[in-house]
Amino acid sequence: MMTQPALVLFITLAVASTPSRGNNECESRNFGHGSVACECNATHCDTPGSVQLPPPGQYLSFLTTQTGKRLERSQGQVQNRSTGAGLRLSVVVFQKYQRIKGFGGAMTDSAAMNILTLSPGAQDQLLRQYFSVEGIEYNVVRVPMASCDFSTRQYTYADTPGDYQLDNFTLAPEDLHMKIPLLQRAQALSSQPLSLLASAWSAPAWMKTNGALIGKGTLKGQPGGKEYKTWAKYYVRFLDEYRKYNLTFWAMTTGNEPTAGEMTNYSFQALGFTPETQRDWVTMDLGPTLTQSQHQRTQLLILDDQRLLLPHWARVVLNDVHAARYIHGIAVHWYMDGIAPAELTLSTTHHLYPEYFLFGTEACAGWKPYDRGVRLGSWDRAEDYAHDIIEDLNHYVTGWTDWNLALDLGGGPNWVKNFVDSPIIVDRTRDVFYKQPTFYSMAHFSKFLKEGSQRVGVSYSSESDLETAAFTRPDGSRVLTVLNRSDKDVQFEVWDSAVGYIPSVSPRHSILTLTWAAP
Repeated sequence: MMTQPALVLFITLAVASTPSRGNNECESRNFGHGSVACECNATHCDTPGSVQLPPPGQYLSFLTTQTGKRLERSQGQVQNRSTGAGLRLSVVVFQKYQRIKGFGGAMTDSAAMNILTLSPGAQDQLLRQYFSVEGIEYNVVRVPMASCDFSTRQYTYADTPGDYQLDNFTLAPEDLHMKIPLLQRAQALSSQPLSLLASAWSAPAWMKTNGALIGKGTLKGQPGGKEYKTWAKYYVRFLDEYRKYNLTFWAMTTGNEPTAGEMTNYSFQALGFTPETQRDWVTMDLGPTLTQSQHQRTQLLILDDQRLLLPHWARVVLNDVHAARYIHGIAVHWYMDGIAPAELTLSTTHHLYPEYFLFGTEACAGWKPYDRGVRLGSWDRAEDYAHDIIEDLNHYVTGWTDWNLALDLGGGPNWVKNFVDSPIIVDRTRDVFYKQPTFYSMAHFSKFLKEGSQRVGVSYSSESDLETAAFTRPDGSRVLTVLNRSDKDVQFEVWDSAVGYIPSVSPRHSILTLTWAAP
């Protein structure tokens, strides 16, 4: 461990000079998947540290590369004259778009179990990496309401048949002993209130047409009927119970992937809704029940499913004024993004319904049948994350939530063996965890885009393979993130009319964030 004076000196050097990592560098491990994972334990983890902007006239850059750099920090001088680079990226601050809500991941049962298999010191290290000012400053946490596939068993909070008054509603041991204590610890580490987001996978089996948590099934009866009313009350009871532990929710969704519950033989927890039944349930049951509760400030997001369903789903629900008055936003998942152009889905929806925000609520790597599970050190997956985040942000999405905060080496536990990847992978036998390249993809956005940041325009002087998104932060400073998925280094300069020219290079297969103060 470094002594305090040595640590202060190290941080000073890292900020004030060209690249220097010292004892804070990634303990890189190469598992043969294109790049490296960074190994962390109770006493050591590469940590970006808090970011203090230099005075106007200077800029900071943070670089992550396939070759192994991880948020490598350097500082440079803004130039008064053009550097003559072949590509100029002009930040157009008067072109203003959506404001940012935030970034984060999900505290599933499995994520909580994995974190708690580590020693207390390693647990704290992991939570600090995600939530502290020294870490990547997540401010959003999605919380499943009862079980999902990333649980070790099937359960809900009201499994007593016929309990329409929810007299036997009770949180599970997974909540009381795992998720809630970890959420409290995450909140204690964070410099800002965490925005918690709740999603339910299935209603109790006795309320459903198929009598099971899994498979094709909807609520019995019709919106306005006793099952639909009880399901709305269940949402409020969940909020009531978590509130007892000083955990309040920024938002809830109308339910995870409602189309899954319309699929025959669907393999894990689901509850089917069409856009029409979702609209009517919100109008007749969920909206009024939430409004009459103590949780009127908790916002309601519809869809919570693939953007492929837009704008149709939004049209059905939001064109009904009785439903629309209860709704604040539209939640999207990333799994079908490759066949659902962002312009036709996200932008079209935004322009039709600009008063409702778009928000990414789930994404993970390793879900495709031909590319399953954990790939330690996968660079392709890091680029997939960064590409999707930039594309979403450039099409009016206000934030992006990863799936499990931590999984084990097998990509679980998952009761239906639906194993996937995560930005942090825990090896309980060695009391270590690995920060994947995707962790750093998330960091390039979560660490720099404070809530309230606003996307602004970027214009290119010539065609380029570089993918970019630019923002002004609440304090007026600027952020530009650049993804290079090509095999070539790209020289460029940034032009900010209020500041000058920033000379830069985007190395092949890299993610770069530039940030600077404006006068």
